[in-house]
Amino acid sequence: MKSGHRLGHLLGQRLGWRFGWLWGAYGTSALGTWLAFGAFPVIAIQVLHAGPAEAAALSSVGVAVGAVVAVPLGPWVEFRRKRPVLVAMDLARFAALLTIPAAFALGVLTFVQLLLVSVVVAAADISFRAASGAYLKTLLPAEDLLVANARFESTAWTTTIVGPPLGGAAIGLLGPVATVVADAVSYLLSALGIRATGGHEPLPERREAARMRAGDLLDGWRYILADTTLRPLLFNTALFNGLVMAADPLLAVLMLGRLGFAPWQYGLAFAAPSIGGLLGSRLARPLATRFGQLRVLVVAGTLRALWPVGLAFLGPGTGGLLLVMGVELGLIFCCGVFNPVYATYRLERTATDRVTRTLSAWAVTTKASTALLTALWGVLGALLGPRTAIGLAGVLLLATPLLLPRRRRAAARLSEPEPEPSRT
Repeated sequence: MKSGHRLGHLLGQRLGWRFGWLWGAYGTSALGTWLAFGAFPVIAIQVLHAGPAEAAALSSVGVAVGAVVAVPLGPWVEFRRKRPVLVAMDLARFAALLTIPAAFALGVLTFVQLLLVSVVVAAADISFRAASGAYLKTLLPAEDLLVANARFESTAWTTTIVGPPLGGAAIGLLGPVATVVADAVSYLLSALGIRATGGHEPLPERREAARMRAGDLLDGWRYILADTTLRPLLFNTALFNGLVMAADPLLAVLMLGRLGFAPWQYGLAFAAPSIGGLLGSRLARPLATRFGQLRVLVVAGTLRALWPVGLAFLGPGTGGLLLVMGVELGLIFCCGVFNPVYATYRLERTATDRVTRTLSAWAVTTKASTALLTALWGVLGALLGPRTAIGLAGVLLLATPLLLPRRRRAAARLSEPEPEPSRT
């Protein structure tokens, strides 16, 4: 156990060995996720001979249904210890993913099974993210939250750079289900890491009513919509993420189809600029310390919206490749600065006994809006052409800074103490 404490201390540095284990668990599962990036569509197409409609359904319907399934989990998780929930969600994803290589080995893998597993993984992912935010808030003092979120952000971009190339090589050498096995094992290792954080976690105080009512499912949304700073931030996040993700499939069609880019060029165009995310996440805390969280939130949130419209001018050849890489570098750098500040700001402005429900509602909203906008932009791409649809998404993104918290109101909110736990 002493060696485990030393490892956790090494990872956590000044944030402590318990955070070190949590950080290590996050990095392990994130690497597994990016190793398996695109594995489900590859399996559907190469193994089950699925068509474009089925592959699209696997990417959007599974996430959308998973978001719906996760709705009742937010209130349920709120009044339970978060560490056992985190372990349970990791083990659920581990077990669900392992059914795919097992069915593949037995020759009984079906498209329906892929769809069901994607639903389970999406629902567990939403619940995990919501519980992890609440757990982090109890694990660290408020002044360390930005440091922790910046480390998570830099880890996310590191695994984004490393994971997909390694995953592609593994698929080429070992077959399409190899990365799914790696992803499953990463969740098992994550569960063990979270279990190693140890410590005593008090049981959250329950309300007088023991049973959960139907109206309780909307508690997270009610809390967000009643807050003058969280409300616009949710709308901004949902619209920004949805429009960026909605344009990605169309950009793939444009680059790999009409413009004739090779798959390796397409991968390079998005992997190399992820270095900007590493740089941005490293600068987030110094910038917030010098200029204040609110100013960094608004400026970085505005600047990140300016880049995607440039993709509408994409052309063939080296110039086009450099254009994509430049746009993505600017976009990812701004996101690298924005994301940890935004995650910290959101945690600080949410009452401790509302964190899980709020983050669950947040994740359900953003995932559902992304699925909806991706489907809508698929239709627009078919009607208007990919380039026009990409340009339209870029133009609409220019309006998203209007949904960022207004400076005076948000500044007043930041000067207030953290909301007290609710008694209702």
